[in-house]
Amino acid sequence: MYRVPVMTSWSPDLWLRAFDFAAQAHSGQELPGSDLPYILHPCAVAMEVSAAIAARGDVEQPDLALACALLHDVAEDTPVGIDLIRKEFGDAVAHGVAALSKVPSAGDKAAQMKDSIRRVKEQPPEVWMVKLADRVNNLRSPPHHWTAAKIAAYREEAELILAELGSACPVLSARLRDRIASYGR
Repeated sequence: MYRVPVMTSWSPDLWLRAFDFAAQAHSGQELPGSDLPYILHPCAVAMEVSAAIAARGDVEQPDLALACALLHDVAEDTPVGIDLIRKEFGDAVAHGVAALSKVPSAGDKAAQMKDSIRRVKEQPPEVWMVKLADRVNNLRSPPHHWTAAKIAAYREEAELILAELGSACPVLSARLRDRIASYGR
């Protein structure tokens, strides 16, 4: 059965603005354990989100999903704050990026993840998609220096993300489920 796409807006100009903004913010940062530029990670997350949007055809706010995908680590990993993201991209994107960012004052790493998931769940499903896509990308292969216990803990964290947010996107849920099954094995 053919489904008519519902994509109400998708702006290449917004996508490029978010990419440029994220590239500037992450300038000089490298992917952990490599000499590759960090901006490759947000781009890979945006690619996962884009593929899911295309496969589904019913995502109502693709601009929100793509902007948040490109900007999701800016507030957490750079000096750029949510206020500047709000000024440049509006409230919806700023709220999404803030929800996707861990807050150190929430406690230990596990408490920070639970807090972030709780805040993501208060956002539209497009933001949930970004969290799913982020973990899909992060589960490509564990860093060589991680112990078996660290790999297992990261896999369990991914299972929590899938359980809590998976209903937002069957496409990304399937991708994440596959990555979890093969991660570190």
